[in-house]
Amino acid sequence: MALYKYLRDMWKKPRENMGESYRNFLITIRKQGATVKIEKPTRLDRARALGYKAKKGFVIARERVGKGASKRNKRHLGVKSGSMRRLKVVSLSNQAIAEQRANRHFPNLEVLNSYWVAEDGHNIWYEVIMVDPFSPTIINDPKLNHLLLHRGRVYRGLTSAGKKSRGLLHKGIGAEKLRPSRNAARKRKLGVQKRKGREYVAVMQRMKKLK
Repeated sequence: MALYKYLRDMWKKPRENMGESYRNFLITIRKQGATVKIEKPTRLDRARALGYKAKKGFVIARERVGKGASKRNKRHLGVKSGSMRRLKVVSLSNQAIAEQRANRHFPNLEVLNSYWVAEDGHNIWYEVIMVDPFSPTIINDPKLNHLLLHRGRVYRGLTSAGKKSRGLLHKGIGAEKLRPSRNAARKRKLGVQKRKGREYVAVMQRMKKLK
């Protein structure tokens, strides 16, 4: 078997296959910050499959995302909020949130892709593959030089995790309202008309009811 196949099989059940080394790895990354720049990818097979290359212009960052929802702080005095419950952004997955946080930490880079690394009872760790679009090595690469023109792709849901959160991985029956986007399908249903470069909503009362 090839090396990458061994690595892929090993990472299917890391706790059982790696044992003490994986436990020490978890202890190490728990002590680190939320966003950490690393020199080499932890999962080489997954990184290479997602477009990583060992050359200038590529940056790997390990991002930590909390599991579950965030809870509002309990107020002992004053007016209490009507939503003293757990809140969670359900329109984005944890992986998509990790990609956006990593891109905010490195605003001059563009997110290429990401993959799962570790998980415990409180947090999930992802490694985000980022590219410097202004690097001469990236500009001369015909497969990656489009990132110089298409900036901010992680915020527009154009990565694999973003497309999955938008539901674009589904095709055929049941996916009629997903393209080009949920918002566009909603406007099409309400009868939005374009006139003179501006959008006018035909049925405002129905839109208020859906909100």
